[in-house]
This record gives sequence, C-alpha cells and structure tokens, in this order.
Amino acid sequence: MESRNWLIITILVCSVTLSSCRELKVTVKHKHNHKQHDSAKYNHTLATILVQYASAVYMSDLTELFTWTCSRCNGLTEGFEILELIVDVKWCLQGFVGFAANLNAVVIAFRGTQETSIQNWVEDLFWKQLDINYPGVDGAMVHHGFYNAYNDSSLRPGVLSAVQLAKELYGDTNIMVTGHSMGGAMAALCGLDLRLTLGKQQKVQVMTFGQPRIGNAVFASYYSQVVPDTFRVTHGNDMVPHLPPYYSYFPQKTYHHFPREVWIRDLAFGSFVYTVEKVCDGSGEDPTCSRSVRGNSIADHLIYYGVEMGCNESTNTCRIVMDPGLAAYGSTDVDGNFIVLRDPPKSVLKLNTDRPRQSTHLGLDVLIRAKHTDFS
Repeated sequence: MESRNWLIITILVCSVTLSSCRELKVTVKHKHNHKQHDSAKYNHTLATILVQYASAVYMSDLTELFTWTCSRCNGLTEGFEILELIVDVKWCLQGFVGFAANLNAVVIAFRGTQETSIQNWVEDLFWKQLDINYPGVDGAMVHHGFYNAYNDSSLRPGVLSAVQLAKELYGDTNIMVTGHSMGGAMAALCGLDLRLTLGKQQKVQVMTFGQPRIGNAVFASYYSQVVPDTFRVTHGNDMVPHLPPYYSYFPQKTYHHFPREVWIRDLAFGSFVYTVEKVCDGSGEDPTCSRSVRGNSIADHLIYYGVEMGCNESTNTCRIVMDPGLAAYGSTDVDGNFIVLRDPPKSVLKLNTDRPRQSTHLGLDVLIRAKHTDFS
C-alpha cells in the first residue's frame, strides 16, 4: 500500500513538472500556407552593414540623412541612395527606404519611439499586455501599441508606395528591413506585411537589433512561416529583448519571440576581449542564448557591433532639423502631413550643405511625412 502511494505521488509530481515546463505547440490555420524552412543562414558581414542603417535612421537632421552625408552614413553604407524619408511626429517614428547597390537590395530602416527616458519606456514595456487579435490568424495576439504604430501611422502607406516605385526602378530586387529596439518591432511587422502584400515570390529579409517581443506563440509561429529569413540580434544583457516578459508556465497567454535569435556577447580573458556570436535554436526562446542571462543592461541595448544606437542629442524628443533648401519643396496635405517631393527628371534638388559630398540623382520622389509643420 505504501509503495502504491509513493507511485501515485511520483506520477503526480512528474505530471506537474511536465505541464509547467511544456512549451506550447501551435497549429496555425491561415490562407497563406507557407512552409517553414531553415534555409536562411546568418551572415555576419550583412549584420555589420544593416546595423549601420538601423543606427543612421535615428538622426534628426533630415538634410544630412537625405543626402547621406551624416557621420553615421559612411563606410559600409557608402553609395546608399535615399528614396524616401518618413517622419511621423504624432507617433514619434521615423523610417527611410533606399537602394544599396553593394547589396543589390532595397533597404528599409525604422527608428524606434524616442522617449524622454529609456528607463521609463522599459518600465512601460514590462507591463504591456496582449490585447489585440492579429487579423486572419486564429489565436494570434499582439500588443496594439506595436501593431498600430506601424499600421495606423504614416509608416505603412509611405513604405508600400516607395517599395512599389522602387520595384519599377530596380526590378524585383531583394528587400531588407531593419531596425533597433521598437524600430525592430516595426521592421518585423513591415517584413510580414510586405510578404503578404507582395506575395511569397518576393524575397524579404528582416534583421533586427535589440527587438522586444511582439506577440504570442501563435503569432510567432505564423510569422516564422511567412518570413523565414529573419534574424533577431541580441547583445549581452540587453534588457529590451526580455520584454514584454515571457512566462513559460503560461505559454498561451504570454509574449513569445519568433526565431531566429543571434546572441552576441563579449568574453574577456584578462585584458583581451573578443566577441562571440551564437546562432540560437528555432524555438525563438532558446534558454541557452540571451535568456540564459539577466536582462538588466541599458548599455548593452545602446551598442551593437560597436555601433552606437539612438540619438546623439541630450534630449530624446522628436526634434527635427531640416535645411531650408529641402523644406522649400514641402507642402501640407489635407491630413496635415508635411510632404517634400522631388521629381529628378524635371529638376535635381540641390542642397546647401557644409560637406563636399553632393546629393546623388535618385529617380524617385522623396516624401517626408509628419503630423504638423513645426520642424524647429
């Protein structure tokens, strides 16, 4: 009798252990039945290039960004041509679309929200709850803040129009989408949107840096099927990839990263320091990668591959600087958006800059959208 009781206790303990640690296995039912594959390979060189774009998009000087004469826009991105700039002051978001000849690809980069204090933003991110269903996917949930920031701001219509025109200019080239922090969340949603809008034949690559979680496990599974060529780069103890929190005991109700993570960290042996890169498993929540450490570092969030992420200004507000030569081409539409257009076949816009480098001929109108015309 005693041995039987011990057997029952053992079975109960095992049952509880297995149920509490079990990951959610999801079956996604949707119209786009893409097969998930692991053909995408992490490319270190590409990562060191795309991180430059994810950094440059933080610049508030639109003239330097437009002419690509900014201090962050040299080296691995030399020769890049801006096709479109989008600034949404209401949401405090910024992005650009351009063509990189050395990559033979259209590059799209998003800046995250600029808060008065990154610590305040991190604390707010900790409490974000899943509260909106992702359209067309049963059981998939995301946070409305991330979803609406891309879909309800100036970002989505501006990006889609620029991509369509870029395809007319350059043909069916690859599209690479990148961003840091919340800009990484925007990049992921944009990559998903482009695959669904342009079709599965369009090659879309997404690489983000220090990206927070966006949705639950169902959404992560769906995303990984539609946009398999995705890499989320995390750095050391960067706290943002740990947010919003993931609770393994409640997989249906919690946020969940999509794959594939690449964890970079610095190892020191005396005075010698070198960087290690680890390509993580396909779960999206590899316990041997960034989840193996405490996410308690803002410093690790602001540096990726030695590149500074974020604004140089002492105040993290939506401050915008624009040369009068660029602003002169602007107008306000019926929705209050400020638009700057350029029509290269008719005239080439010449900007007065202190730098000797000249603006290149682009062949695509450039739009700068904002919710009001106060660019002081």
